[in-house]
Amino acid sequence: MRLTDDHPDIARYRAETRAAPPATLEADDLRRILEEAGADDCGFVEVADPALAGQAGLIKALLPSAKTAIGFVCRMNRETVRSTVRSAVNQEFHQTYDEVNIVAHKAVRALEDRGITALNPAAAFPMEAQSFPANMQTISHKPIAEAAGLGRMGLHRNVIHPRFGNFILLSTILIDRPVSNYAKPLDYAPCLDCKLCVAACPVEAIGHDGSFNFSACYTHNYREFLGGFNDWIHEVVEAEDAEDYDRRVPPGESVSMWQSLSFKPGYKAAYCVSVCPAGSDVLGPFIEDRSAYRQRILDPLLAKSETIFVLEDSDAEETVPARFKHKEMKRVDWSITADNPFSFLFGLTLTFQRRKARGLDASLHLVIEDQGPLHAGITVRDRRVEIGFAPPESPQAKLTLSWQMLLDIFEGKEELADAVKTGAARIEGDEESVFAIRACFPRYKTRGEAA
Repeated sequence: MRLTDDHPDIARYRAETRAAPPATLEADDLRRILEEAGADDCGFVEVADPALAGQAGLIKALLPSAKTAIGFVCRMNRETVRSTVRSAVNQEFHQTYDEVNIVAHKAVRALEDRGITALNPAAAFPMEAQSFPANMQTISHKPIAEAAGLGRMGLHRNVIHPRFGNFILLSTILIDRPVSNYAKPLDYAPCLDCKLCVAACPVEAIGHDGSFNFSACYTHNYREFLGGFNDWIHEVVEAEDAEDYDRRVPPGESVSMWQSLSFKPGYKAAYCVSVCPAGSDVLGPFIEDRSAYRQRILDPLLAKSETIFVLEDSDAEETVPARFKHKEMKRVDWSITADNPFSFLFGLTLTFQRRKARGLDASLHLVIEDQGPLHAGITVRDRRVEIGFAPPESPQAKLTLSWQMLLDIFEGKEELADAVKTGAARIEGDEESVFAIRACFPRYKTRGEAA
């Protein structure tokens, strides 16, 4: 079909006079648009900024013509987030996430009306679920917020705004125009290094030294999100009958999962956010009386009776009973699947258990013989792990096995010692170092085994 100027809409378009959008947007005008849409603060980052280099592919997929990333925040109500009543806390998170998405939607509409190409990815969920188990994210808001001068990440891995503290949610808008004045990152860290987040975390995911146990946080706090849901589905499928299901999953846990599915997923903790006193609008009570602050905000969270979800053979399985005799502990499965050796090895960085690595200084040359062979290195030193896709310079040992045997060992279907005895796995060098490195990672519960 050939387009002609006789069409009424085309004729109207030709007849209208339009002002071309400016080649460069004024930062003050752009800020005004975000504030009128409801943002509590915002900042602008050039897409070419080195701080965004790791997201170049994500940004290009979203908006190939993007020149600027707009980071913005919306505040949460602090006392609601500090409550020990999880439904109140989760409602505040979800309501603010809805607000963040509405703000982004309004701002993009205002920009489009000015002839500016703009796009707003989701602030949180949903993401690109069809990509599971590979990376599902559309964009990472935290590094953009840091580059936009909206705060810096604290010990607890949450961005702390210099005024609002960590009681904020983040989002990003991409536009196809440069901005007259780009932001600069904060020249100081709002984090007070008070370690209250360390004390508050029921699974000790946050280390005093700045380390972070991803698997501990993911397993407990996000129990009713994707990973925990998959594990729960397996419990349903594997139960022999209703009575067996009730033995596996207590009624309260079933109802809580139903609530998450019918409403929105519920965070199990996020206590690190609750107790954080950083930010000029927040820190007053903490500075004036630290003891009273702890008694009012931290102690009720520690005293709360609740179920703590942990991986078998994890640090949390060791520490939860020692710290919280009044809290129930339940072992669950690690549910992020690995469909290839590369995602499996990356997963090891997420499941590494620092307590179990105490005093260990060892490196392993891993050979997956039916994958090329694939050579990799696993080094444990100073209670940290490094994974590389090449042999370490001076490994204590070399472990050779098949891809399936490697999976079976970590899933608990085969013990490493038995695999060595049968020749399914071969160790050259210091055998004890291989077993010590293996012990730094949790045993993934075998399907069909009762929790």
